[in-house]
Amino acid sequence: MENPENIDRMTTLSQVMKTLSERGIHREFRMNENCEMKFENSDKVYQPSELTILKTYRFEGDSNPDDNAVLYVLKDTAGNRGMIIDSYGADSNYPGEKFDEFLRNIPILESDEFNF
Repeated sequence: MENPENIDRMTTLSQVMKTLSERGIHREFRMNENCEMKFENSDKVYQPSELTILKTYRFEGDSNPDDNAVLYVLKDTAGNRGMIIDSYGADSNYPGEKFDEFLRNIPILESDEFNF
């Protein structure tokens, strides 16, 4: 994760995920093979307008560009909070354009709550 202000802050995906879990965020929003975005252990199918991105964390591998990842913290209109994890660069966890299109249409409201 780029971190020019403070090198003591968390810089790995696992560190951020651990802190989020400690704050009660451990479930994922995932797009299934039918290009439906669902919250882990739920049957609800989300539209981008029903979600808000609260924070984006980017991680870059030191020696291998295949180690790039991004973690999004989101909430839905019911107040459920979760995350989306995706690799980026040459490959993505989600094939095709549907995931990227869905993600681009989610409103962003960066929250200071997740500045750690």
